[in-house]
Amino acid sequence: MKKSIFLLVLIGIFFNACSTKNDETLYNLSATQWYKQIIKDLHDRDLEKADDHYNGMASEHVSDPLLETTLIILAQAHRDEEEYQLAEFYLDEYNKKFGNSRNADYIRYLKIKAKFDAFAVPNRNQALMLQSQKEIDNFLQDYPYTEYKPLVQTMLTKFNLAIFYLDGTIQNLYQRINHYESAKIYEQRLQENEFYKQDIIKPELPWYRSIFEKF
Repeated sequence: MKKSIFLLVLIGIFFNACSTKNDETLYNLSATQWYKQIIKDLHDRDLEKADDHYNGMASEHVSDPLLETTLIILAQAHRDEEEYQLAEFYLDEYNKKFGNSRNADYIRYLKIKAKFDAFAVPNRNQALMLQSQKEIDNFLQDYPYTEYKPLVQTMLTKFNLAIFYLDGTIQNLYQRINHYESAKIYEQRLQENEFYKQDIIKPELPWYRSIFEKF
C-alpha cells in the first residue's frame, strides 16, 4: 500500500515537472527581452503569441519607451494580415500611451489607412466607406497642413469613386426590378456626383467573384 502511494506521488511529481517545463508562460522579463520575444513571434507568424506577450510586456513595463515601437509594429502586423480591428486597437493604445500634439496626425492617418486597406470590394462595406469619408473630412479640417494630406486626399477620392459606383449599381438594380421611384432617387444622386458624365473605368471583379458580388 505504501509503495503504491509512493509511486502515485512520484508520477504526480513527474507530470507536474513536465507541465511546468512545457509551460511557455513568460514573466518578469526586461522590456528588451519582451520586445525581442514579440519580434520572434512575428517572425514565426504567430500573432496570437505576439498579442499575449505584448500584454505581458505592457503589464510589467507600463510606460517603457520600447512599448511605443512595439505598438506600431503590432498595428502594422495585424494590418498586413487584414486584421483591421486589432490594428485599430493597437493604434488606440498607442494614442493613449504616447499620443501628443506632434504625432496626433500620424496616428489619425494610420487609422484611416487601416480602414482604407480594409476596403477591398467596390460594392461592399458601404457603412465603412461613409464612415471613412467622414473621418477623412474631419482629419483634413483638423490638420490642414499635415504632411499626410496628399495621401489622405487620394484615399478620399477613391472612396468617393467607390460610392459613385455603388450608387450606380443600386440604381441599375432598382431599374431592373421595376422600382422606378427608388431608381430615380439614385439617378439624382448620380447626377449630383462630381464623377457624373466623366469617363470612368469601372472596377472589374474576377469571374469567380463577380457571380456573388454583383446585385
